[in-house]
Amino acid sequence: MWLPVKIDERRPEPLYHQIESQLRGLILGGQLQEGAALPSIRELANFLRCSAITIRRVYQDLESEGLIRTRQGAGTFVAGVERADRDRHRLGKAAEALEQAVDAGLQLRCTLAEIEALFRDLIRDRKQSTAQEGGNSHS
Repeated sequence: MWLPVKIDERRPEPLYHQIESQLRGLILGGQLQEGAALPSIRELANFLRCSAITIRRVYQDLESEGLIRTRQGAGTFVAGVERADRDRHRLGKAAEALEQAVDAGLQLRCTLAEIEALFRDLIRDRKQSTAQEGGNSHS
C-alpha cells in the first residue's frame, strides 16, 4: 500500500514525529478508512528510506493512541476512530491555519479589526462562489 507520507530531513522535528503526525492526519482525516491495511514496518521504512526502529516507534505510538492495531501474523490495520475524534482533529487543523493567518496579519501590522474584516470578506466571497457553483451545476 502506498501512503502519501513525505519526510524532510532538513526540518528540525524528528523523522518519527513527521511520519507519525502525517499518518495520524490521514487516519483522523478519513483518508485511511477503518480496517485498511498499513505497510509492514520494514516496507514503510524502505519506502521512506529510514530506520525500521523509527517506523516501529511510530506504529507503537499510534497503537497506544488507539488509531491502529496490530495482529500477530496478519499485519497492522487502521482502527475505528470516533466521529468526535475526527471532528476534533479537523477543527484543530482549521484553527492552526487560522492562527497562522492571524499571526501573519499581525506581523504585517494589521489591526485585529482589519483581520476580522478580511476574514468576513473571505467568507462572504466563498459563500458567493459556492452558491454560484451550485447554481451552475443545475443549468
